[in-house]
Amino acid sequence: MTIRQPRYSKEEFAQRGDALYESQIRSQVEEGNHGKIVAIDIETGTFEVADDLLTASKRLCERVPDAQTWFVRIGHSAVDRFGSRSLRTKP
Repeated sequence: MTIRQPRYSKEEFAQRGDALYESQIRSQVEEGNHGKIVAIDIETGTFEVADDLLTASKRLCERVPDAQTWFVRIGHSAVDRFGSRSLRTKP
C-alpha cells in the first residue's frame, strides 16, 4: 500500500481547495446538501459529496487514487469544531 504524501504547503493546499470550492464547486453542491462534506482533489478539481469525511474521501480516492484532498462542510466555515460549547440555554 502506497502512502500518499502532500505535494503542497499547508497554505497552498488551503488556498487551492478554497478557490476551487468557491469558483467551481459551491454552486453545484450547495442546494439541499447543508452540513454534508465535500472532498476535493486540489489538482484536478474532481469532488465527491457525502454525509461524512470517510465516505467522501473513500469515493474520491476510488476516482482519483493519488488525490490531494481538501475537505469543506457545506454551509459552514469549518469542517469540524474544536473545544467545548455550553449546552445551557439562556434564561
